[in-house]
Amino acid sequence: MNEIRLYILHLNQDDPKKCTARKLARFNYARLTTQSARIPRGSIVLSPFTERILSPADRRTAERQGITAVDCSWKNAREVFYHLRGNFRRLPYLVAVNPTNFGHPWQLSSAEALAAALYVIGYREQAEKIMGIFKWGPNFFVMNHEPLELYSQAKSWEAVMDMEREFM
Repeated sequence: MNEIRLYILHLNQDDPKKCTARKLARFNYARLTTQSARIPRGSIVLSPFTERILSPADRRTAERQGITAVDCSWKNAREVFYHLRGNFRRLPYLVAVNPTNFGHPWQLSSAEALAAALYVIGYREQAEKIMGIFKWGPNFFVMNHEPLELYSQAKSWEAVMDMEREFM
């Protein structure tokens, strides 16, 4: 099984020392771009501001077009996403384990978001590989094991939405 191509729109809004996007790029696990026009057309863009939720049904699109995370400050996120176009999907309810947002639901780092997306669409090994470069990374799967397992078995985005209610 080939790996999913991962992209990150990186807007340089956070502390570079804590930036998971830069570290993913350093390890060649994701391609960074600073221009939204460089996001591949048709790529799944992970957005917290869309109703459509990521599900295993998105696997083929991800295999063909890749997955894009947007690395920006949570303070500026709404405005950033307002100006983007794309094939938006939001992640279902998950809890962050990164040191900045530990314990906060939905406030995932770029690495956590990409890993969660990979896990949900059935690319668990690639998800574990990218999180393995962070000391705290494997704990993401420990903390979110039950929901990730359920989401990855769903047949549709509506089913994921129903499942997510159990964890909120």
